[in-house]
Amino acid sequence: MIPLALAAAGPPKIESPSVMYDSAAINDPALMEIVGPQSRGSAVVRAQILLDRAHFSSGEIDGSYGGNLRKAIVAYQTAHGLHPNGVVDAETWRALNADQGPALTTYTIAPPDVTGPFYAIPKDMMEKAKTPAMTYESPLEGMSETFHINPELLVQLNPGKDFGRPGEQISAPNVSAPLFAKAAQIVVDKSNSSVEALDSSGKILAYYPATIGSGHDPLPVGNWKVTGINRDPIFFYDSDLFWDADEAHSKARIAPGPNNPVGVVWIRISKEHVGIHGSPEPSKIGHTQSHGCIRLTNWDASELASMVAAGTPAIFKP
Repeated sequence: MIPLALAAAGPPKIESPSVMYDSAAINDPALMEIVGPQSRGSAVVRAQILLDRAHFSSGEIDGSYGGNLRKAIVAYQTAHGLHPNGVVDAETWRALNADQGPALTTYTIAPPDVTGPFYAIPKDMMEKAKTPAMTYESPLEGMSETFHINPELLVQLNPGKDFGRPGEQISAPNVSAPLFAKAAQIVVDKSNSSVEALDSSGKILAYYPATIGSGHDPLPVGNWKVTGINRDPIFFYDSDLFWDADEAHSKARIAPGPNNPVGVVWIRISKEHVGIHGSPEPSKIGHTQSHGCIRLTNWDASELASMVAAGTPAIFKP
């Protein structure tokens, strides 16, 4: 059984940025524009893509400098011996641009991308239980998760493109950089709202922004272990476990899928009812609260799951 670790209400998805994005600039390794507070635009997108590909995730690529991006930059700078100022300055650009691959790739929409099935996912848990699968709601949502990008930004990068038509070619972040390393331990840091995968020497292999606990359901600080991994988990909802549940709700079985309340993967932890898992709402990662669990984007949770196994230490820090 997968227990619930559902998000508290949070901010709505970001609105489409009111700036123009230049694909040539995003792909330009000579781009050295400073990325810092209040930055938006092509340089931010390039930095987010290169950080993602280096396994220092800022969560959903959204073209805007915010807290998740700042923390990813600091983690990257620290790991690479750079001054950890949270700004993509000339020194940090030089390190990032050592990756010579294009930041954007051309993707041809394939029939499986658009054939579904696609279901409108209700908010109410009892209604979710009646839905056959927690699928994507549209081809655009599926492609956005594939490329780790905010759907509205993906549309803005592809004006006039039909995301429901097989054969249509779109520009999307080139984020396919598999990580084959195995983590010696996981560190969940409540103060930084982050999860790190470390090797045996303590070097950061991967960094992820996270939603971690709440005042009602705080992170269980301590030394735990991974006990197993469930991919495409069924979610068993029990309103008795949650202080803010609807009193009219009963127990319910929620089908698997990317819009399942715990996303596409559940990393079991030796602490009962606690896990590290995905999320149906990537834009909210790092910006909301959870019921004691650790929530990542679906793609970050999937990558982390590939790096750990039963017995991997999981250190939960306040």
